[in-house]
Amino acid sequence: MSRSLRLAPFAPLFLAALCAANSVHAQSNAVAPTPAQVSPEVDRTYTQLMASPAIQKLLDAVKADHERAVDELKTLTEIEAPPFKEQKRAEAFLARMKALGLADAKIDAEGNVVGLRKGVGNGPKLLISAHLDTVFPAGTDVKVKERDGRLHAPGIADDTRGLTVLLSWLKVLNDNKVQTAGDLLIVANVGEEELGNLRGIKAIFRDHLDIDGMVGLEPSPDGHVLVLGTASHRYEVNFKGPGGHSFGAFGQVPSAIHGMGRAIARIAEVRTPSFPKTTFTVGTVGGGTSVNTIAPDARMAIDIRSDDMASLLETEKKILAAIDEAVVEENKRWNVTTLSASHKLIGDRPGGRTPTDSVIVEAATRSNTAFGHKTLLRGGSTDANVPISLGIPAIIIGGGGKSSGSHALSESIDVTDAWKGAQNSLVTVLGLVGVQGVTPALLPKRPARTK
Repeated sequence: MSRSLRLAPFAPLFLAALCAANSVHAQSNAVAPTPAQVSPEVDRTYTQLMASPAIQKLLDAVKADHERAVDELKTLTEIEAPPFKEQKRAEAFLARMKALGLADAKIDAEGNVVGLRKGVGNGPKLLISAHLDTVFPAGTDVKVKERDGRLHAPGIADDTRGLTVLLSWLKVLNDNKVQTAGDLLIVANVGEEELGNLRGIKAIFRDHLDIDGMVGLEPSPDGHVLVLGTASHRYEVNFKGPGGHSFGAFGQVPSAIHGMGRAIARIAEVRTPSFPKTTFTVGTVGGGTSVNTIAPDARMAIDIRSDDMASLLETEKKILAAIDEAVVEENKRWNVTTLSASHKLIGDRPGGRTPTDSVIVEAATRSNTAFGHKTLLRGGSTDANVPISLGIPAIIIGGGGKSSGSHALSESIDVTDAWKGAQNSLVTVLGLVGVQGVTPALLPKRPARTK
């Protein structure tokens, strides 16, 4: 059973830090202060990692694997993966995982590709993941085109680049026989986009109760670390009435569309706090049968989001009340009771925040420093929402490359020196799980959860 963590307010001066972000999911504002210093243990671990000849050899291997990884990026991008239709890309990813040594990797009941790279024992289990699905429907032209030094194709950055980085890590770790102390649960998950409702990552945490932390890969500028999961609820609302002729039944029956219009007008007047940021929109509408018919039906979809669950629930309460009031008003207009409205929750993303003083955030911060990047802590709606809501430390970081146009047909990525980002994020992971003969694991083991 998931629980949502309420966010503590942050001082306004920390919110003033701004940085341009490429990820469509993410806020570009700092949502918390970057740790001014990390613990001596974290600092020592990353100093030792970066000084280790074995780790330097591993990082050289990431660079050497760059061209192959880019070719794989092109290949996987051209396997379309619309929401709820990720099977072909999942099968291609699974074949690659098996070829790279994870013979027991499989596609689970939800459609996720799951493989476990065992550590030497007694260490933590860290989930490293990227999502298979894109926002683009079946039939979208996903052919990769090269121009102006960039690779252009829908979904190439969000999140196919993340998938190829996971495969590159697996290859170099195995080729160089690097043994981690903890286990790496490598997952290419479904259902991150649109109405996928985080179904893939929810299944992972439902079925794997011993995960100690998560590092997810998404398109992200160097140094950005997502620590806040923006919660959201989405509703489908249906208005039903008897309908009738626009002239003959006028004054005798209510209009479902008019009732919906009243609801939208009331919703538009709902006030939300600017901090914690809380938003809503009526995103789609439809209904009616003809221009000369009093509409018997109408429908709309509503998106409600907040960085704080209490604020989200308060806004949700106001919006649902506005719908009920609109139905009463439309019925009263014609002195009837024949219009009704029903709503169904079609999207539920829990939220919360990974504490800034947690080991996983300090690890990412120290790794960024090692690669010459300042850390900016940000928020958004990603797969990390699920573990964060369960109280499990989780972050989202980038895998290298400069992306633009996420969720647009014009999406593209510049992969020049993208291996540097893959190195940075891999070092973050290695510090958390530990490397045999180099450093112990920083990520604490947690008691296994119960269903």
